[in-house]
Amino acid sequence: MILRPYERAIFKRYMLPQRGEGFIFVAAAFSFIAVTLGVAALVIVMSVMNGVRSDLFDKIVGLNGHAVVQGFGGRLDDWRDVLKEAKATPGVTSATPIIEQPLLATSNGRVEGILVRGMLVPDIRSNNTLNAKVLQGSLDTLSPGSGNVAIGSELARNLGAQVGSTISIINPSGRSTPFGTTYREIAYRVSAVFEIGVYDFDKAYVVMPMEDAQLLLLSGDQVGMIEVQTTDPDKVGAILEPLREKVAAQAVISDWRSMNSSLFEALSVERVAMFVILSLIVLVAAFNIVSSLIMLVRAKTRDMAILRTMGAPRDSVLRIFMAIGLSIGIAGTAVGMVIGFSLLYFRQGVLRGAEFVTGQPLWDPSIRFLAELPSKPDPFEIVGIAVMAVVFSFLATLYPAFKAANTDPVQVLRYD
Repeated sequence: MILRPYERAIFKRYMLPQRGEGFIFVAAAFSFIAVTLGVAALVIVMSVMNGVRSDLFDKIVGLNGHAVVQGFGGRLDDWRDVLKEAKATPGVTSATPIIEQPLLATSNGRVEGILVRGMLVPDIRSNNTLNAKVLQGSLDTLSPGSGNVAIGSELARNLGAQVGSTISIINPSGRSTPFGTTYREIAYRVSAVFEIGVYDFDKAYVVMPMEDAQLLLLSGDQVGMIEVQTTDPDKVGAILEPLREKVAAQAVISDWRSMNSSLFEALSVERVAMFVILSLIVLVAAFNIVSSLIMLVRAKTRDMAILRTMGAPRDSVLRIFMAIGLSIGIAGTAVGMVIGFSLLYFRQGVLRGAEFVTGQPLWDPSIRFLAELPSKPDPFEIVGIAVMAVVFSFLATLYPAFKAANTDPVQVLRYD
């Protein structure tokens, strides 16, 4: 907003508290603080919510693919033919045969439920999600018949295992004998420990070569599913439609939306709810601006009357008070942005400090799914938050500014 020289002088004078106007200054300061806190809270919460969704998507989809072709009854017999069809489908970047089976693992007298994941060795070594998250050992040690496996970090902690340790995996559905079905137990050496960052994966996953998994499960040359990666996860349904028709007689295709629909829908609803709730803080700040400007107008009524009798037009008075309210909103928005981004940058330290003070775990991976508090600021959302705060501040100035501009100097100065 462009002000004339004398308007700028009056604006600067009114921004500083005069004698007897301390209460007005305190009200304006509270308005500034409210805008700052509201903007900072919106920046932090929206960035964290975006980070949670992005992290979950990258890690869940990165490990499980954009879609799975799953055989009826959990078994895919002609999986090599289906694999060729999947790789030949336009828009498919990779297809990986998988065996997944919930079993039990024991080590050091401890027993944990696990999810055995059998993969072809080339697929294990080329999986970016696994390779980037290896804490100990190496995935290169996994080979058919080696007896080596890779396990999640939480599972290693629960079993008291590390690289070089031996764990026994129990398959309750073993061989049939005249005395009934006997369970099957095979010992494996832990050659790698990984931490994907998703608690449910890290506490259960055991990755091994496909051939070893088939031997453990006595499944022969069968797999449970084929995971598919595409060029665009948002268009995975359209991309895989031709493949869906080809394998309809022996398998069903489920994409990442249907497999994780409840999780991502809950995140979307929570994200919208948090935005609406925190926007109310900025709205309350706008009401504070209204109240502080009304008090300022009442205190400066005589000054406005004198200014009008000296020839100042109404729009000058209007611009002065609108500039005062807007300056509070813009300054609060700027400081709120700085505070918000600072707290996001140091979020892990702030979180640990808060946990130390309260003595409570504020980010429990078993509840929050992710091992660390993520953050992903969206430039469009940040701009939207800033614009919203400034617009609320501008709207808050309208009534007090018009009230001051419509001051009748004759009525005010009649008895002076």
